Amino acid sequence: MLQSTPIFDICSLSDFRQDDILVSRFAPYLEHHKNLYAAHRHTFYHVVFFTDGAGSHNIDFEDFSVKPDQIYFMIPGQVHSWAFEGFTDGYIINFSDSFFQSFLLNAAYCENFGFFSGNLHDAVIDLPADVAGKIRPLFEDIIKEWESSPAQTTDLMRVLMLQLFILVSRVSAGGINKGPASYNQTLLKSFQKLVEVHYKKLKLPKDYAALLYITPNHLNAVCKDLVGLQAGEIIRNRIILEAKRLLTNPKLTITEIALELNFNDNSYFTKFFRKTEEVTPEEFRKSILKQNNHE
Repeated sequence: MLQSTPIFDICSLSDFRQDDILVSRFAPYLEHHKNLYAAHRHTFYHVVFFTDGAGSHNIDFEDFSVKPDQIYFMIPGQVHSWAFEGFTDGYIINFSDSFFQSFLLNAAYCENFGFFSGNLHDAVIDLPADVAGKIRPLFEDIIKEWESSPAQTTDLMRVLMLQLFILVSRVSAGGINKGPASYNQTLLKSFQKLVEVHYKKLKLPKDYAALLYITPNHLNAVCKDLVGLQAGEIIRNRIILEAKRLLTNPKLTITEIALELNFNDNSYFTKFFRKTEEVTPEEFRKSILKQNNHE
């Protein structure tokens, strides 16, 4: 399997703990991990709350302006980079996918929060001053627990983090799912999970409809109704996103990337990419590398 940008496991960060969590104030974390300025991705969840700073951070090829009282959430696999202007500080929490699994009856509880859906517009949130005022003490309490070692300290961090997530969810666009999901919402979620697993090999809506025991027309109707996209668009968007991630690695040839994404014909991959992005894979790579070198 090809790797695109550098991938960091939580164990590769020297200051992680055996319970799969890393907590820090942001300025010293940034000083200690200078290699994380350039584009990279994690195998863990990543939460940053800015209290000072300016500049930009790029998540999956979309730029966001850095500002105080902004919080952002990233899920495993997303690519991001930073370009700060002046002193930047705040708080950071990195935690593994398994961090809450032994603690909560619902191991997938974090998926209830819209900001952990992978939708970028739900994941970057400018907090109102009153909410930011409640968030800061929670981060401070989490850091105090992180730096101490009494019994149950990890469980208390989990409780504080859940309190933080719930407070943020109340003011975020994505919010938290309330009540049981409808049949169509469950169907959409199942489809999205299947796409995440099979997008390299299964590229047609009918393939996923068969796995879900529904018709392609039904699948398209659900996708169109709930997210405003055809099923085929959702599949193509995931393929394009992975292509972009792979193109950030200059060591990979276009042919290697095409094969990794299960395109046997390099010219077809180029045509597929250009139809969506209006540039060739080579042109996209040059623009990304130029941008990174400029930063």
